[in-house]
Amino acid sequence: MLAKIAVLVSGGGTNLQALLDAQGKKLKHGEIKAVISNHENAYALRRAEKYGVPAYTIKNENEIIQIIEENKIDLIILAGFLSILSKDFTKRYTNRILNIHPSLIPSFCGKGYYGLKVHEAALAYGVKITGATVHFVNEIPDGGKIIDQKAVRVHKGDTPEKLQRRVMEKAEWILLPRATEAVCKNILKEKTK
Repeated sequence: MLAKIAVLVSGGGTNLQALLDAQGKKLKHGEIKAVISNHENAYALRRAEKYGVPAYTIKNENEIIQIIEENKIDLIILAGFLSILSKDFTKRYTNRILNIHPSLIPSFCGKGYYGLKVHEAALAYGVKITGATVHFVNEIPDGGKIIDQKAVRVHKGDTPEKLQRRVMEKAEWILLPRATEAVCKNILKEKTK
């Protein structure tokens, strides 16, 4: 038995790719059953199709709920999903939604901090170490309980783009499958009680 996962995306889907690549290897207790995007041209949808994972484009939260319920999804992962979920939605799936954020929370997080904006802020502030965080999602943007973090050094002469790439390669793509596996194992333990 595997935990059923839905991944919510808005763009290219590099973190989705890390999860797809990890299935059956580092991710042994979960399987991606749906990829859901709020942008019909998101490249992440092509990634899902390439792996034979059903891909959906949605207009609102009710459509997400319908897909989750129809597919009996156990875990929702936000992997570059650039829409803030409502309090009703996050309460409905308490401790069943994960997010990957490209900083060491509580630094450079919350409303307005996503993508390159996070790395621009880190460089402007002059931090020497940044990284990524996987956390549970609640009604406060980037405010849920931290599951795992990984630090990454900032190099002299870094641009936001260079730093973003290093954080993805050295932290996000390692952390997200690892945290997903840990949460999927716990979900399956709960189901077999």
